Amino acid sequence: MSGYPSGANFNPDEMTSITVVLGALNSSRAEVLVFHATLFLLAIIALLVLLSAPRALARLWRTSEWCNGHFLRKGTYRRPTSIVRHYPDPPSSSKEVASDDSHTLYTHTKHAERINDKDTSVILSYPPHVASCPRFLRPLVAPLRTRVAIGFSIAQGLTISLYSCILIYAAFYKSSPFTDPIRTGWVAIAQLPFVFAFATKNNVLGTFLGMGYERLNFLHRFAGRLVVLAANIHSIGYFYRWSLAGNFMIQIKRPQTIWALVALVCFDSMTLFSTLYWRQRAYNVFIATHVIGVALVLPALWLHKPSMMPYILACIGIYGFDYVLRLVKTRFASAIIRPLPELGSTRIEVAGINAGWRAGQHVRVRIASMAMGWWGWTEVHPFTIASVSGGQEGLVLLCKKTGSWTTKLYEMAKAGGYTEAGIGRKINIMIEGPYGGPGHMIFSSFSAAVFVVGGSGITFALPAVQDLIQKDLDGQSRVKIIELVWVVQDSASILPFLPLFASMIESSAFTPVRISVHYTQAILGGKAPLVSHPGLTLSPGRPRIGKVLDTAISRAVTLGSGAKDSERITGLLVGVCGPTALGDDVAKAVGMIPAVRRNQVGGIEMHEEVFGW
Repeated sequence: MSGYPSGANFNPDEMTSITVVLGALNSSRAEVLVFHATLFLLAIIALLVLLSAPRALARLWRTSEWCNGHFLRKGTYRRPTSIVRHYPDPPSSSKEVASDDSHTLYTHTKHAERINDKDTSVILSYPPHVASCPRFLRPLVAPLRTRVAIGFSIAQGLTISLYSCILIYAAFYKSSPFTDPIRTGWVAIAQLPFVFAFATKNNVLGTFLGMGYERLNFLHRFAGRLVVLAANIHSIGYFYRWSLAGNFMIQIKRPQTIWALVALVCFDSMTLFSTLYWRQRAYNVFIATHVIGVALVLPALWLHKPSMMPYILACIGIYGFDYVLRLVKTRFASAIIRPLPELGSTRIEVAGINAGWRAGQHVRVRIASMAMGWWGWTEVHPFTIASVSGGQEGLVLLCKKTGSWTTKLYEMAKAGGYTEAGIGRKINIMIEGPYGGPGHMIFSSFSAAVFVVGGSGITFALPAVQDLIQKDLDGQSRVKIIELVWVVQDSASILPFLPLFASMIESSAFTPVRISVHYTQAILGGKAPLVSHPGLTLSPGRPRIGKVLDTAISRAVTLGSGAKDSERITGLLVGVCGPTALGDDVAKAVGMIPAVRRNQVGGIEMHEEVFGW
């Protein structure tokens, strides 16, 4: 019955050796199965990269685009293309001008000519357009944008569902966490490089997929929770086995078990302090626990099980690569900060940096001044770049007062006194970036563009619209119509931007620009600012986004734009920046557009830069 020959003596040491061998065999089998599941995940990512390759190659249509979006620099000021206008007597026509087109004082495209600095006509060179999905897949892809929770779409739900199914299969196929706890341990360690990859600012996966790290952050959070769950199931399984065997106290005192407990405490602590409560109320605590946790968990895992070293080295390599690039992307510069009372924001102007970013990208800012407090210099905050690359004003940021750090910055700007250009203060800052942005998407390759922004989200729309205008003057934009919708609380928020809005409308000689500002708070003790510029409106209440999108589609299809009339319709771009609720509202409005209208305009694509990630 014992399996030994009759009369043979029982040898405990031999039995222990057999147990060790069987345990090693089970561990090896579990490692191989989990490794194959990881390869399957990598194969899915490789397939997605392959499908996005045509859009990535289209981004390289001009060599000047290769350097944008990676490193900040001091470049040559890009002078705008000169325009020579000719206004002959308009031909007699019985066709009436629609009220929506009545503002096109500066858009007589058939009576204007693009002239470069050599006094010759500009050669039109439109960027290639590659749709995110072919037409026959639009009915299937469009519903994926539907929100099932605040800031959470069906597409995101399907992604994490597929991810979960693969890991559940790897963890529980012909295995029980109580009889084979080693399996979940390998699942946890195998997914740790993905957690690091989805978290890094210089996200390699995001670069190939055309997504910024902020858009993949939901995968970082979800994968991290799966790792922590698997690690806890792994621990509970061993606790259960040791308790049944009656040697729990002996096993728990082993050095490799102690280091396993250290790693487990780090995992659980990082998860606890990464919840929404701590991120919103004590962000520095969240950051500190993550830094300390990562610093302890990797050596603890190695001391727990040295065979995990390949995965640990992968994590170190991913983090090291990101850290080196962050150092390379960091710039030390002098800046001028000015208060903007109407917006409750601080304007940061960096004249020494004027190129290297794309519209919609952001940078991370650290203020090197004791006026921010003893620990203020340790804080890094992200802000969207509010100026166009290659412009004369350099890099401009608008920092809205939303917390203690931004409030200190605003008060420091107010107390700065006067400079050559008015109230302000000169400070030293560290700028890291640029990050995020449109990825493989080319804004100027669409036939129409609509930007819906809320509050400080105007910092996303301003450089995007200015860049489209400049590219159109250079003959490098397909866009026929630009709509900018800005939702603010106070109507006075428009005052600092009136000159810029007017300049944008007037300089868009070949592409009509309409700017609609909507204020949501009632005006007490006064009147709304007077707006009398064609193409610029100020209205109470929230915008009817569906109507704005429908009008943009109609204008993109029917509006006469000279040479662009002979070009194919390449789609409608919808850019959103603001609170998560605003992104959900715009996504809902886009989802309600009939399929016929979608196909008429060549498809609709959304780019979101929402707050709260």
